Amino acid sequence: MVIDLKLIRSRLENEKKHLLEVLKQTQSTASSSEDRREGSPFGKREEEATQSMELEKRLALEKKVKENLAEVERALEKFEKGTYGRCDICGKSIDPARLEALPYASMCLSCKAKTAKYKTAGT
Repeated sequence: MVIDLKLIRSRLENEKKHLLEVLKQTQSTASSSEDRREGSPFGKREEEATQSMELEKRLALEKKVKENLAEVERALEKFEKGTYGRCDICGKSIDPARLEALPYASMCLSCKAKTAKYKTAGT
């Protein structure tokens, strides 16, 4: 299987734009909700719990978006260096079908499976 590197690069660049927009919206939503809270007394525990839960969800989303953005940027850097499509661990070519499905994949399936085993064994 031959992959279209221009198409994959374009997908990565579009994903980067999308993730940056999501991050911007998440952060602007946080600013506007903080502005609303200023000056309003928190007398009810339910209100505080709801706000706390919303903050946790927003922070979790923001963390996930930042992680995805870092993976996409890493893949774009690999394009610049000419190492895109090579496993970060063993240096072998990543299966084109894997790159097609997950353009920011940084490891071949074999190395990914090994690192997954180590992570689960360590927990």
